[in-house]
Amino acid sequence: MEDVEDEPLYLDRVCGLDVAKGQVDACIRVPSDKNPKRRAQEVRTFGTTKKELLSLADWLRVHGVTDVAMEATGDYWKAPFFRLEAEGFNCVLADTKQVKHLPGRPKTDKADCVWLAKNFERGMLAACFVATEEFRTIRLHTRYRRNLTQERTREKQRVEKLLEDALIKLSCVLTDVHGVSGRAIMEALIAGHKDPRTLAELAVRRARSKIPELVEALDGADTFQEHHAFLLRKMLDRIDRQTADIDDVTAQIDVLLAPFEEQVTQIDSVTGFGRRSAQDLLAEIGIDMSRFRTAAHLVSWSGFCPLMKQSAGKLIGRNARTKGNRYIGAVLGESSTAAGRTKTRVGARYRRLAKRRGKPKAQVATGNTQLKIIHCLLSNPGMRYEDLGPDYYETRMHHRRQVRNHVKSLERLGYTVTLDTTPATTHPAEEEVA
Repeated sequence: MEDVEDEPLYLDRVCGLDVAKGQVDACIRVPSDKNPKRRAQEVRTFGTTKKELLSLADWLRVHGVTDVAMEATGDYWKAPFFRLEAEGFNCVLADTKQVKHLPGRPKTDKADCVWLAKNFERGMLAACFVATEEFRTIRLHTRYRRNLTQERTREKQRVEKLLEDALIKLSCVLTDVHGVSGRAIMEALIAGHKDPRTLAELAVRRARSKIPELVEALDGADTFQEHHAFLLRKMLDRIDRQTADIDDVTAQIDVLLAPFEEQVTQIDSVTGFGRRSAQDLLAEIGIDMSRFRTAAHLVSWSGFCPLMKQSAGKLIGRNARTKGNRYIGAVLGESSTAAGRTKTRVGARYRRLAKRRGKPKAQVATGNTQLKIIHCLLSNPGMRYEDLGPDYYETRMHHRRQVRNHVKSLERLGYTVTLDTTPATTHPAEEEVA
């Protein structure tokens, strides 16, 4: 048996909010003036404008309520949460799954806020992670940059579809259609040049070794019509504008993250991460790792651990993982795949798992490892990540095999073996690494 710490079982004065786009239903529960053993409650409806939310704050102050709980409903929770937080209230954001209505309970907005208040006063709600105001600003920029990048990628895919419609197989030869060579060829097509040899000669650097293949791929340029040129011009111009916008947003992110350059550098030292991905991840999790009690809590909140559901001795959804922050998922998906191409310990982990379990599971497991490393780094200012090498798993496996063989040999001779390591003899591969 072990002692555990639970949330406070009871809060004297609480408020539960059911948040919608245009209104907030609020229920306060306080000790009854007539009978101290009973509870008194009142439900009111407020708007979501600044004036209405300040009226809600005044109403809470009148009744001495300082703790407020609300459900995470889309983006609508942000207005009451941030406004009441600025007014000095202790706001708790609850996950929808914690407060979903039970069968047989009436389902209305007012009933929801009463149910939320009852759960809150009994300490049955766990607060969701809400970034500080400073990192909320940074997060807006990093998320917008990712959205712009995704839109630019979609536009590039439309360009490839347009070339396919014109019977031009440029993407079959060039790795990047939007590189220097591909862009020069597309500009020439828009200008009206259709001779395959002339277009292929526009290739530069390594692409010049593919001129014969380019001539063959551009042999259908005579089917490139005026409407293709018009649409291609619009698409390329839009890609250029999006690239300029991404550069502008990146410059602003560099300014906002200047005070946290040390933390960005720490994350950048992890295998698979670059400066941009380090910025994106730091904007999502912040620099205060005390908000995640352990590295496992950070991994669980991010959704990079297996989903564990068991009933009657059977595992339910054993191949699934928990749902988490999709922006963190995008960053770790990219970084884990990039790490898999490196000759490092993290890369070896990715390749071992991808071979046995497939790439999706390898991405989740590698992202799990990367998050644990990052939690350790951010918890220790000045620390840098040092990779253990691509032979880490093989070395550890061989050492353990030797130990196991020696133990079995002694047991066959009738001995009972108890192993105990000393600092002087501990093998490096036996050290626990996140």
